[in-house]
Amino acid sequence: MNIVDLFCGCGGMSLGFQRAGFDILAGFEHWDVAISCYKKNFTHPIEDVDLSDVNLSVQTIIKYNPDIIIGGPPCQDFSGAGNRVEGDRADLTVSYAKIIKAISPKYFVMENVERAASSEAYKKARVIFKEAGYGLTEKVLDASFCGVPQKRKRFFCIGFKNGQDSFLDGLLSTNQSIFPLTVREYFRQENYNLSMEYYYRHPRSYKRRGIFSVDEPSPTIRGVNRPKPGNYKKHSGDVIDPDGIRNLSRLERSLIQTFPPNFIWDDSSASTEQMIGNAVPVKLANYVATCLMRFIKGDTDLHNLRFIDWLKNEKKLSAEVAGDTLSRIGRAKRISEFGTDDCEYYLKKLSKESMFEDIVPSVRAQIRRAIRLYFEYISEHREVEP
Repeated sequence: MNIVDLFCGCGGMSLGFQRAGFDILAGFEHWDVAISCYKKNFTHPIEDVDLSDVNLSVQTIIKYNPDIIIGGPPCQDFSGAGNRVEGDRADLTVSYAKIIKAISPKYFVMENVERAASSEAYKKARVIFKEAGYGLTEKVLDASFCGVPQKRKRFFCIGFKNGQDSFLDGLLSTNQSIFPLTVREYFRQENYNLSMEYYYRHPRSYKRRGIFSVDEPSPTIRGVNRPKPGNYKKHSGDVIDPDGIRNLSRLERSLIQTFPPNFIWDDSSASTEQMIGNAVPVKLANYVATCLMRFIKGDTDLHNLRFIDWLKNEKKLSAEVAGDTLSRIGRAKRISEFGTDDCEYYLKKLSKESMFEDIVPSVRAQIRRAIRLYFEYISEHREVEP
């Protein structure tokens, strides 16, 4: 399946999809610093195109005849870091949708910040996608459950031409990890050197903590990397005194974004820091790409899709809550397979598992509720769990 990557930045999405086995034909970007960086790390071309110009973009992209278009339109106008007023950049989400409609690839993947899902720009884009005949999977993913040591929530809209809505929900929901990935665990599994136990991440306001441990997922890597100011005072959430604690290096930030250590960055300028923070984490992109590849190869996960439909139709849950319910069942099954049609017996068995007890109480309660819903569904439909 041939892919082009729009708003490709330095290449986080491209690299993630490439590692899942897709063939990236070209990247498209209109930021000279990112174009320079992309060229140093990929052998396929990158074209400098103003993607707000839909007609010009379509003329340039269509010559590649892509099966799939991926991309993350700039998200600053949706981000909680800004003033939360949608501006010119938000219109690029609509431009992306118009490009998709004009080229009509078999699939598309659009990534953005969590808040984008409720934006006016996305509402307009969604209408365009549906008019073009796409079934949509709309899902917020927490990167720390998708192979990234970072508490980063991102919204994905994945389209399938003439397909059903929620077509990829089952695979996206059931393949997440049991626990969020910590910085220490990730560096250990990749054999990276870990030179600190704690580090500073500049808070958006001094109501928030600034000191973080490597034994938790990193907070969202942002486009700025400010050092700890000399007048920083210990926050109630800081587990240690801030004296002697430094901010992350450029390399450490890029590793937490799951770029490989040999990825070439131009320099240590503010633009490089911005590219790192703006990028889609490589392993988050790879998680989505792997699920899509499985679907394309025929793993449609019909059982879980029928369960999601039941949650939406019979229990009146939103698509997002239905997907989260399936995610929690997947976590439980990775701790202890069902092997019984007795819900209460299974819950007692699960409660004795040490991994389940390590999950925070509120999430354990959510998992129990999800399991009860699942057993109710199984009982009503008399289906045997595959």
